[in-house]
Amino acid sequence: MKSYLTELECTYCHETYSADEPHRTCDECGKVLYPRYDLEAAGQALDRAALRDRPANMWRYFEVMPVRDEANVITLGEGYTPIFQAQRLGAEFGCTDLLIKDEGLNPTGSFKARGLSAAVSKAKELGLTRLTMPSAGNAAGAMSAYAAKGGLEAYLFMPQDVPDSNRKEAAITGGKVTLVDGLISDAGRVSREKAAEEGLFDVSTLQEPYRLEGKKTMGYEIAEHLNWTLPDVILYPTGGGTGIVGMWKAFEEMEHMGWIGSERPRMYCVQAEGCAPLVRAFREGQEFAEPWQNAHTLAPGIRVPAAIGDYMILRSLRESGGGALTVSDDEILHYMGLVASLEGMFICPEGAATAAALNKLLADGSVLPDERVLLMNTGNGLKNLELVEG
Repeated sequence: MKSYLTELECTYCHETYSADEPHRTCDECGKVLYPRYDLEAAGQALDRAALRDRPANMWRYFEVMPVRDEANVITLGEGYTPIFQAQRLGAEFGCTDLLIKDEGLNPTGSFKARGLSAAVSKAKELGLTRLTMPSAGNAAGAMSAYAAKGGLEAYLFMPQDVPDSNRKEAAITGGKVTLVDGLISDAGRVSREKAAEEGLFDVSTLQEPYRLEGKKTMGYEIAEHLNWTLPDVILYPTGGGTGIVGMWKAFEEMEHMGWIGSERPRMYCVQAEGCAPLVRAFREGQEFAEPWQNAHTLAPGIRVPAAIGDYMILRSLRESGGGALTVSDDEILHYMGLVASLEGMFICPEGAATAAALNKLLADGSVLPDERVLLMNTGNGLKNLELVEG
């Protein structure tokens, strides 16, 4: 198999860079870099039908993945997660075609496995051996696991109150874990300082080009699993927002390759009432989101007070005709229990936030009962046992 990777392009000023040497963000404006591909050639080389004979993981889309040499791919079998028809939950909502994509079935128990498989594999290919990043939880375990598999060093900086399961997962797979007073933004500051002091390469969310490429495969899978159609609506729990922009990028790439048409789902960003910078920016018509002060929520994956990809997230929401809304922590806990009792799925609090949000969107008429709706559950609830009474 051959990757048709051509270059890196700034998503804001469109400056281009070589994809064969390490880069983080744009040297000119500091914004996010996208890997770009020769999509015409990729579409000719890979027919949709040929996917039937490919391995059932995210590297089945190798032609539009950023690793050039298959020998550098570090995989634990991530991706190709199922989409379930949620009939009982749908009946509760009065929603006739409700789907849940369960990312909790990935290695390391969350969608973070996708991004870190891609980022660590590309780091290995580029000759990088010592990686660092901040994490609110699941990303740390994923980065440590893939670094261990590939023989790289992983340095993780996590908030002091991170779930114990996440800290232990990162530690047992060899990650060098440092707990930091404050939020993920504070952990990010310490990670950047250590990177500068000790020559580490920072793979923070959207602050290097390749985690996004792993996340975009969710969009490819949604289309493939739904027979090359897309849902009417996708609800996504949004912290750093890589999933939303990754799926949006995937839809664009698939259209260029002739795999899907121009129709797009309405994308909805779901945040917590106690940390909602993107919801506020969307409602106020802003291009960028101001950092959220005193961020708090029991869902660690969406307790992200500032996102470097804010302008990209907001752009995709507006282009799709979707929106952004908040839910409370009480609603998150309620829907964790409701989904579990009706569908047998122990979803993470961030995933439960999407169910709470759907209830609101159906109530105000933003989503119609007969539309095909996809909820993205981004992790396994077993990572968050402290939230559940036994």
